This record gives sequence, C-alpha cells and structure tokens, in this order.
Amino acid sequence: MTVTEDFIPEESIEFQPVAPSYPKAFGVTLTPAVSGVLIALLGLAGSVYLVVNLLMPTWQRHQELQTSRDEKNVLVEQKQLAIQQTEQVRAELAQVKQQNSQVLTLFADERTLDTLLLDLNRVVESGNAQLARNAPRAKLKRFVPVNQSPEIVSDGSLGGAVNGKLKRQVVNIELEGTFEQTQSIIRNIERLQPLLIVKDYQSSLAQTGDNQQPGVVQPRGAVITTSFQLEALMPASPAEAAAAASTQNQQ
Repeated sequence: MTVTEDFIPEESIEFQPVAPSYPKAFGVTLTPAVSGVLIALLGLAGSVYLVVNLLMPTWQRHQELQTSRDEKNVLVEQKQLAIQQTEQVRAELAQVKQQNSQVLTLFADERTLDTLLLDLNRVVESGNAQLARNAPRAKLKRFVPVNQSPEIVSDGSLGGAVNGKLKRQVVNIELEGTFEQTQSIIRNIERLQPLLIVKDYQSSLAQTGDNQQPGVVQPRGAVITTSFQLEALMPASPAEAAAAASTQNQQ
C-alpha cells in the first residue's frame, strides 16, 4: 500500500475551540451575565413605573377618601351632639315651664282675693267648732283692704329682683282669741293656697269684764287681740311688668 504525503495521522490534528457568538447592543456584548443585569434593571424600572404611575395615585386617592370619611364622621358626631343638646335643652325648657306653672299656683289671683275674707272666716270658725260650749271663741274683728286694687311692687321690700314683676294686695286684719287659737289661726293662714305674707304682727291682752277685775284668774285662758297686715302676692301681667319697667327707667 502506498502512503502519500497528504495523509496526516489523526493523532497529529489539533481542534481549536470556537468562541460563542453573543448579540451586541449599543456596543455592549449581551452576555448572559449582562443580560441578567439588564433584565433585572428593566424589572426594577417597571416596578418603579407601576408604583409611580399606578400605585401612588391610588394610595393618594385612598388617603383622600379616608380624610373625607374622617371629616364626615366628625360632622356626623357634631350633628348628633347638637341634636342631643337640642333635646336636652327642650327637656330642660319643658321642666322650667312646668316648675314655673307650679310656682304660679302658689301666688294669689283676682279670684282668690275675692274669697280671701270668706277663707279667713272659715279658718277662724274651723277652730271654734272643736271647742267646748263655755270656751272663749276666736273672732275675726277687722278686715280692711289698704288698697282697693293690687299694686305693683316697686319699693324693693321683697328684693330688687321682683320689682315690677309682682303685685300685692294689703289687708289689715284684727282678730281676737286665746294664744293657742291665735297661733292655730296664723298657721292655718299660712296653709292657704295663695302666697300670703304676715307683717306688723302685734298682740295685746284683750280688755274683757273678767280681766279688768283685780285678782280674777280666767281658767279658760286669757283672750288676746292680735293685729297684723296680710299681703297677698300675685304675678304681674306682661303689660303691667312692661309699664312698671318703663316707669322705673324714667325715674
């Protein structure tokens, strides 16, 4: 067999490794490492874009809605508090009106003044009804109105706060009876419905035939004469109060 010069043994052949081919962009070879970094950067940029353009406006809108909700809740609470305060004021006003009506019932009026003499006689006679036949009996001896019609209180005798707001009818009273009877009559007068004030109270021993004799002792108790002024108070009408205030301002 003839061996030519072109025959080269396999052992003598050397293989050169072929370098991989990577794409290039902007002069940069996009190797796997570089590509990974670029992909990461692109992902980060995309995340930042989403946060800035989508998430942040949504978060700001959420914050605005929360602020608006809180403000409306405050308004609702204020309105509820105002409603509660209004109801409380109405309840207090109703209570004041009721108390005012109850207070007004304590005062006298034209009707009670017309029956005042009858009421006093009834008070005196009710005590006499429980006495023995021979016991001294109380008597209403004098009932004289000082003024013909009620007059506005303006002299400060009842306090400056009621000047022009109240009017009074003054009556001079004189009665006769024992100390116990007189005390009982005064107490019963205080229990009458209209507001009555007892002033200028004076008592003295009654001059009877028995106690004029020296050394005579009355076993049934000494009879005394008692005199006082009885003031019946009543509220002035709005017109009367306005007229009194105008007069007082002129003075």
